Amino acid sequence: MSVEVTKLANGLTVVTDHMDHVDSVSLGLWVGRGSRSESEAEHGISHLLEHMAFKGTRRRTARGIAEEIEAVGGELDAATSVETTAYYARVLREDVPLLVDILGDIMRNSAFDSEELAREKHVILQEIGAARDTPDDYLFDLFPQAAWRSQPIGRPILGTPETVMGFDAQALRGHLANHYRAPEMVFSAAGAIAHDDIVRRVQEQFGDFSDEPGPRVPAATYSGGSMIEPRDLVETQIVLGFPGVGMRDHDYFAAQALATLLGGGMSSRLFQEVREQRGLCYSIYAFHWGFSDTGVFGVHAATGPEDVTELMPVVIDEIVRVHDDVTEAEVARARAQLRAGLLMARERSSARASQMARHVLTHDRVIAPDELVGLIDAVDVATVRKVAGRLLSGGQPTLAAVGSVDQVPDVDWIAERIAAPSREAPQRRLGTTG
Repeated sequence: MSVEVTKLANGLTVVTDHMDHVDSVSLGLWVGRGSRSESEAEHGISHLLEHMAFKGTRRRTARGIAEEIEAVGGELDAATSVETTAYYARVLREDVPLLVDILGDIMRNSAFDSEELAREKHVILQEIGAARDTPDDYLFDLFPQAAWRSQPIGRPILGTPETVMGFDAQALRGHLANHYRAPEMVFSAAGAIAHDDIVRRVQEQFGDFSDEPGPRVPAATYSGGSMIEPRDLVETQIVLGFPGVGMRDHDYFAAQALATLLGGGMSSRLFQEVREQRGLCYSIYAFHWGFSDTGVFGVHAATGPEDVTELMPVVIDEIVRVHDDVTEAEVARARAQLRAGLLMARERSSARASQMARHVLTHDRVIAPDELVGLIDAVDVATVRKVAGRLLSGGQPTLAAVGSVDQVPDVDWIAERIAAPSREAPQRRLGTTG
């Protein structure tokens, strides 16, 4: 592995991966702070700060930043997630000095101009509106709110119209100063780079950032429950979930394999049983979201209101059944899918840079590809059955639904169905809103 790691005196980590036979570099700054780091009054400020990153500094206008990047054929972007905020770019090797300088300028000298701020607030209000108007997007806002009720990790990343409109330049500067600390930062680069050169340039731009750790991120506690919103739609959007595992958990890859074999492709159990055999919906899939200290396992389906009554028992019974009769062939296919996804992603410099940054933020080291493949290959029938048992017995199910929800059952009925599958089905009860 060609990965090199240097930790600056202030605690910022620089990690690089030299790739032969490429002329470009993917690089960026990853900050271990996202929507989960916000107080209730700060809800949405991480995303707004990310939006304002390219809207001008004391040295550069917003247009000037765009023109400098495009003049060298580069790409510059940013993204906010639950646990990280990333500012990243892709350029040719000779333009690395420019990009490091721009990123340093943004982090140190953002102007937060009042007119630019007003425009970006308006843009985010449109984002919030668009998400609410798109049923499957809005469904995935409701789902984490139900899984981690009244906790920062469950809040929508975009914030609310009320909180977003309340932020000013002083609030943005305060959040930047409180949370963008060197120990929570990783500068990651992959491609046609020299490690020592990157370290020197990062030291120049970020070496004087505070070495004091930022505020502790609140621990997350899975709660489960339901968030159901009736709408006049021709379909019903549903997500059914269970407590998952964190990325540091020894069962993490087993949980990923379980999601893959249950609903990760056309050969998966749910696709074959629900879509191919019964024709109950067009799309159905399973997923597992792992965070630093928690996770959630879920199944998403979109179906007609008339099919909900049949769909839900089938989905629940398949989830329960996988614990009892998962086969080696299914596990082998899941391992192959996970392994291929990991190795294929590494062909892109951007994926390498992102993966290295996330590893350092989560594990305080870069996990080598061979080690990751070894962890995937260690997953077998026994470990999949074990993690399935953990998920099903870990607490109250989570249910989110949007659309024609009259036939959506409540979480207590789901819990009873899990305890007594199709052989002894409990009397059906319908869900309620809220």
